[in-house]
Amino acid sequence: MLRQLDHAGVRATFYLVGEQVERYPALAAEVAAAGHEIGIHGYRHTLLLRRAPAELRDDFDRAEAAIGESAGVASFSYRPPYGVFSLAGLRLARARWAPLLWSHWGRDWEARATPSSIATRATRGLGPGAVILLHDSDAYSAAASWRQTVAALPAVLDAAAATGEPFVTASHST
Repeated sequence: MLRQLDHAGVRATFYLVGEQVERYPALAAEVAAAGHEIGIHGYRHTLLLRRAPAELRDDFDRAEAAIGESAGVASFSYRPPYGVFSLAGLRLARARWAPLLWSHWGRDWEARATPSSIATRATRGLGPGAVILLHDSDAYSAAASWRQTVAALPAVLDAAAATGEPFVTASHST
């Protein structure tokens, strides 16, 4: 994925999970070194609705520390696991980062997803301000699903470029 984005001259926002960054710290550093923005996706990939405010605060602290230490950059934005905020989670996230969701998704985590289905879903109706959600890992989805995403990425990038809109990360244009 990093090679394809680099080849296309596109910078993306990668929302990292702290426990995964601790397992693969060099990868987080590689993403940041390639010029991509790093966002917070929590320490654990757990639905916010099931967590008390103190537990969320601890999760956010742990994620920010792990990601900052490995990637060497501060995060600007936060995306909740499963795209669901609790009121406490939203309040805590807003105090630190820009909370963001998406407008288009490839549903690339599903076992039945194909490069074609991912690209079609992710790019249908793209326009100004569109935010595309894709996954670069299968840690919380169907085994090897990331391979389907990587295969879909050229078509997604082509469709996004065809809109004439600039590619942007959560905080700046690329």
